Amino acid sequence: MSQTPNSRPAPPRQGGGKSDKFASAGAAVGGFVGAVGSSFVPPVNVTVNSTKNVGQGHGRHSSGRARAEVLLPEPDFSSPAQVRNYCNSLRAAAVALSIEVAMGAEILKGVLGAVPDPEGRIGGSRIRAAKVARKLQKSADELRAAARLAAATYAVFQQEYQEEINRVRHRARPRPVPRMNWDQQ
Repeated sequence: MSQTPNSRPAPPRQGGGKSDKFASAGAAVGGFVGAVGSSFVPPVNVTVNSTKNVGQGHGRHSSGRARAEVLLPEPDFSSPAQVRNYCNSLRAAAVALSIEVAMGAEILKGVLGAVPDPEGRIGGSRIRAAKVARKLQKSADELRAAARLAAATYAVFQQEYQEEINRVRHRARPRPVPRMNWDQQ
């Protein structure tokens, strides 16, 4: 095998897995598209993510806690700060999940809209896709409502237990230290 001055030897393959095949295909496509028309088409990058769940149960995090439990702190409501932290964590998680689910609904609608209608109706595939994606969009709306209710929970907690919270706040503040007034002699 003779090498030209501009060519490089191929890197040694390790394991010969699928990721090498996809990585080289991505490099070839990106190089080809970039070489053919770099003035009007940007290079294409292909990313392959491989996740392997070895020794972990389904729905479990590496710490052993379920994934939903990782999103929220422990439900220990022994102080107003812990109530606030729990409500804020729930609100933040629900908002993030509602955005993800809404995006999933739009993607599902787009993917299913490309499936041809079996009866050949005009727009039938989009109607069917919208029916299916509507349920997913509804769950995104409910997650948004859960975020609102979590914020409202802390607001109601503050209203209902204002007296107890203020009692603890006043005790927590340090007493003012009397200042020396040098003008009075």
